[in-house]
Amino acid sequence: MGWEFWKKELDEEELVENGFEGYSSRRASTNGICPTHIVDPLEEPVPGLGTYEDFNTIDWVREKSKDRDRHREITNKSRESTVALLHRISDAFSGWLLMLLVGLMAGALAGGIDIAAHWMTDLKGGVCLVGFWFNHEHCCWTYNETFQERDRCPQWKSWAELITGTSEGAFPYIMDYLMYIFWALLFSFLAVTLVRAFAPYACGSGIPEIKTILSGFIIRGYLGKWTLIIKTITLVLAVSSGLSLGKEGPLVHVACCCANILCHLFTKYRKNEAKRREVLSAAAAVGVSVAFGAPIGGVLFSLEEVSYYFPLKTLWRSFFAALVAAFTLRSINPFGNSRLVLFYVEFHAPWHLVELAPFILLGIFGGLWGALFIKANIAWCRIRKTTRLGHYPITEVLVVAALTALVSYPNSYTRMSGSELISELFNDCSLLDSSQLCGYVQPANMSETGAGNSLADRPAGPELYTALWQLALALIFKMTITVITFGMKVPSGLFIPSMAVGAIAGRLLGVGMEQLAYYNHDSILFKGWCSAGADCITPGLYAMVGAAACLGGVTRMTVSLVVIMFELTGGLEYIVPLMAATMTSKWVADALGREGIYEAHIRLNGYPFLEAKEEIEHNSLAVDVMTPRRGDPALTVLTQEGMTVGEVESLIESTRFSGFPVVVSQESQRLVGFVLRRDLLISIDNARKRQDGIVSASQVVFSEHLPPPSPEAPPPLPLRGIMDLSPFTVTDHTPIDITVDIFRKLGLRQCLVTHNGKLLGIITKKDVLKHMAQIANRDPDSILFN
Repeated sequence: MGWEFWKKELDEEELVENGFEGYSSRRASTNGICPTHIVDPLEEPVPGLGTYEDFNTIDWVREKSKDRDRHREITNKSRESTVALLHRISDAFSGWLLMLLVGLMAGALAGGIDIAAHWMTDLKGGVCLVGFWFNHEHCCWTYNETFQERDRCPQWKSWAELITGTSEGAFPYIMDYLMYIFWALLFSFLAVTLVRAFAPYACGSGIPEIKTILSGFIIRGYLGKWTLIIKTITLVLAVSSGLSLGKEGPLVHVACCCANILCHLFTKYRKNEAKRREVLSAAAAVGVSVAFGAPIGGVLFSLEEVSYYFPLKTLWRSFFAALVAAFTLRSINPFGNSRLVLFYVEFHAPWHLVELAPFILLGIFGGLWGALFIKANIAWCRIRKTTRLGHYPITEVLVVAALTALVSYPNSYTRMSGSELISELFNDCSLLDSSQLCGYVQPANMSETGAGNSLADRPAGPELYTALWQLALALIFKMTITVITFGMKVPSGLFIPSMAVGAIAGRLLGVGMEQLAYYNHDSILFKGWCSAGADCITPGLYAMVGAAACLGGVTRMTVSLVVIMFELTGGLEYIVPLMAATMTSKWVADALGREGIYEAHIRLNGYPFLEAKEEIEHNSLAVDVMTPRRGDPALTVLTQEGMTVGEVESLIESTRFSGFPVVVSQESQRLVGFVLRRDLLISIDNARKRQDGIVSASQVVFSEHLPPPSPEAPPPLPLRGIMDLSPFTVTDHTPIDITVDIFRKLGLRQCLVTHNGKLLGIITKKDVLKHMAQIANRDPDSILFN
């Protein structure tokens, strides 16, 4: 194999971008030509050389090599002067400064999104008379008197009260119902229209695309300023519309947009795609940190779920950026409770070993629902892509928003936002709690026994039974509507809807277990640890475990999910139930389908992503995967001498390849190197403009020494500097699993196949993905991008 990529001879494009001194003299002496015959890249840099086109994969090896050489140059110069030393110090510090800026920007945006979404969600129900900018909760905080009903204070008026003057009766109810639907349709219409008109990349979760970008793929504009602005605005609108979606996934996209924009302030990150991806990995951690108030969980999420290349340095910087973002969010205090976490719980009763069985049952439910949801959602998205439904995104969003609002309003548990619902389900009932979920019967002889401030288990009352029926209907509705909502042309996260489904199922099971323990505390299951009048079962804990199980079943997260859940709730003593449910959920879901929701969407969209978890059980060889296959026309190559500029240009125009191998001659096919199509085009165009005498008849030379000059012939065009002299090569008998591992671990764009030093063919990332699709009995043409 061609493992000599450590070779110190640099490509011309690297020298152009890194500005090496002494290049022109060394180049002249090496090639045996006078520097005046060629354009000196130091004096006149060639713009665009060494960059990548849209929908192409970066060359990780080349990018890392460029950064090493740049760093070596700065280190050598720092010994010569104080200014150079200061430049070296600022270069080393720039990464930390960038992380600080990313954390501050993402934290500030997340705080603004939280506040705006909370206010606009409450706007569907009414308005505050003191100030329309107050949401329901803040409006009631400004009222000093006590008021009777839990969800109503005199300063907050529903739309029916404002229009009709009363809130009682059928007409005010219908008025509120219609206003709820009106606001839902308005918000969803604005969201989808803004996305469609200004930033099509702002739709969806963004995590599948970010995973693909972090693996080395380039999608121009996906992390741009317009995407950031529109995603921030439309995320608020989409969440406020009441659609079954969350803002947590899109916040990862928002944080990555912030990082990409800020990267342009620093040359080190602006000019190196691999270095920029290290920053984007840290930004993914920041996104989860501000979404959940879980900085450690965010770092682990980036490591486990999103990142392709995650060195130790990136781990430290992710940790620092997540810390800064969490601190910024805490300073803004969007939830108004002086806490960073979204769903703080204070469970008092310890869990018991017997309860592991229902926890594992919740894990099984989470795994089954996760696998079923992925299959159903991918099937629906495929219908959207292949039928006329995909041509009417605005109509689709409005229909789904209208359906969601129509069904949601009568049920108080579907009417409230996803975050409020989960918070309600996680809640542990206290003595003064007026929630329907706390509608227990209080026996006359029962006092506040139980552990600490908690209440003893009590029999369920009529209010609780009503709440359970409403929750059962809410569960069916959420499970159904989320399938068709995720993937529409609005920003849509999956964390909150998945957690809501699990939390509802968990609360239902928790109340069932609580009643079982109350009426059967003498049975063999409960005897010894659950006596009469004790607080044995905590339904809120079951909701928490169910939420983790369902989110794990959909995303296949494990370690990061458990950490996010205990950071999210503050429930440190419940790590073991969370671990048991999450692991069970992953096992069950993996048994029914290996892919998580993000991997499934990557495959659906045809992104060139090599999944590290995917195993190859086929014993084919490199020769079976390469282009050309047996019986195909020979590979298109360039020769190191003998071709003219016109011939090279016509060859480029007649093909669509990203690059061309360079061989000694057509007869020998001995490999010399590899040159990229983009670099060839830029170099020839630049030479025609800047060098005298370069015409179509000029000879293109890739060899080390120029041929003897001829008086009649035009001057040759030396292009050895843009050629990769050490391209990766494998032999034709290299097993495909080793070839795929090379592509995965080194992030290659292409690999050349040789036999006894003779060039046979080329394997690109697309060839590998097509072959893997064929092995898995999938359509190989589903890989859309080069």
